[in-house]
Amino acid sequence: MQDPTILWFRRDLRLSDHAALSAAVARGGPVIALFIRDAQVDALGAAPKFRLEMGLAALAQRLEAAGNRLILRSGPAREVLEEVIEETGAGAVHWQRLYDPEAIERDSRVKAALKKRGTEAHSFAGHLLFEPWQVATQKGDFYKVYSPFWRAVKGRDLPETQAAPSEIPAPRAWPDSETLSDWGLSAAMNRGAEVVAQHVSAGEEAAQQALALFARDRIGDYADQRNFPGVAATSDLSQYLSLGEISPLSCWQAGQRAMAAGKDGAETFLKELVWREFAYHLMYHSPAMLDENWREGWQDFGWNEDPDTPDVLAWKQGRTGVEIVDAAMRELYVTGRMHNRARMVAASYLTKHLLCHWRIGQAWFEECLVDWDPASNAMGWQWVAGSGPDAAPYFRIFNPDTQATRFDRNGSYRSRWLAEGQGDPGPEALAFYDAIPRAWNLSPGDAPARPSLTLAEGRERALAAYGEMKDAAEA
Repeated sequence: MQDPTILWFRRDLRLSDHAALSAAVARGGPVIALFIRDAQVDALGAAPKFRLEMGLAALAQRLEAAGNRLILRSGPAREVLEEVIEETGAGAVHWQRLYDPEAIERDSRVKAALKKRGTEAHSFAGHLLFEPWQVATQKGDFYKVYSPFWRAVKGRDLPETQAAPSEIPAPRAWPDSETLSDWGLSAAMNRGAEVVAQHVSAGEEAAQQALALFARDRIGDYADQRNFPGVAATSDLSQYLSLGEISPLSCWQAGQRAMAAGKDGAETFLKELVWREFAYHLMYHSPAMLDENWREGWQDFGWNEDPDTPDVLAWKQGRTGVEIVDAAMRELYVTGRMHNRARMVAASYLTKHLLCHWRIGQAWFEECLVDWDPASNAMGWQWVAGSGPDAAPYFRIFNPDTQATRFDRNGSYRSRWLAEGQGDPGPEALAFYDAIPRAWNLSPGDAPARPSLTLAEGRERALAAYGEMKDAAEA
């Protein structure tokens, strides 16, 4: 009988369109599905850990339905894999690639160690549509602007998705497994876990349902409606893509089918998928973007780098006094997500009007987002801050009032999330107070917050800081 294959799950918590799984089944012999709680897992923020716990529970159910089970172990990945190999006699380890620098370094060490001991080690694509090294300019460099990147990949042929195996061969004896509940991955959410859980549906089946709903009911109007945070017009797929509960290829093919059917918003949806690809392309080729300014010269911009100032706390609490910014921050705390238009406005206000470093916002989103993604989070913050990849020849400052007038004209988004000043606030606005730390000492009866500065003052201050940076660069 063929020796077992260890299938090392990471951010690919699905059974369909899973190249590493398909290859493990095709190799013959039992498959041992393994998830390792290593240092990278422990470093996740509260909401991503909470969401991971839900995703692992859903994956375990899927594996059981296919005649297999999920084995959970804690420790350094190489050590855990070698222990499971010794216990099971496994002859191969399969996994799907990740592209952040820490994962690349870890996986390279693991692959070298496994091959040294004579164990097959194979990594597979699947987290992206295009491997980052497969997309290059005519000069062989990586793309630094989105539009040419989109033109380079939009017509490329892609394979068909692979169906999930109906049965995954099980070993005669299972290796020991730790218990998911004992890991306490949701502990850091405290009382917020129960609130956010009402807005999250985890797992591959939920992901496929979300994609089907979007393709059926929303994609046609996506281009026109996606910027209105009070309208249910987006795909809601980001949390599933983050943990790999659905493959980007499945989403791409659904978008292609919608385009063929003449649905107007389909190409815009495909462009958003490629925007995610672009983020990974940049992270792979410029890994310092996770921590450092992507553009040269931005180290001289006059940002505040202290995360404990009153302005930062007010921003986190949704108490800046700028309603659309505050509504966005409340939505984040209640649901673990934030509408993309609202993300841009809230991020711009922090980095431009309040002159706070983008890393402060990046870290808060890393703590609070259930759809946290290392590449998208870093690129999004730097794009808004001005230090990232943006072809615009000017210093963009979103005016929150103008954005609210244009994209939330009837105020439905703001009233949905803000309780202060409302005679009868809705349940979602009130849920914020059930989720937040008691130490914040906030209540729906509080008076509406007042801004620490006017929007005009914030804009002028940001432009002055930008001018000083340019002057320093030219000196």
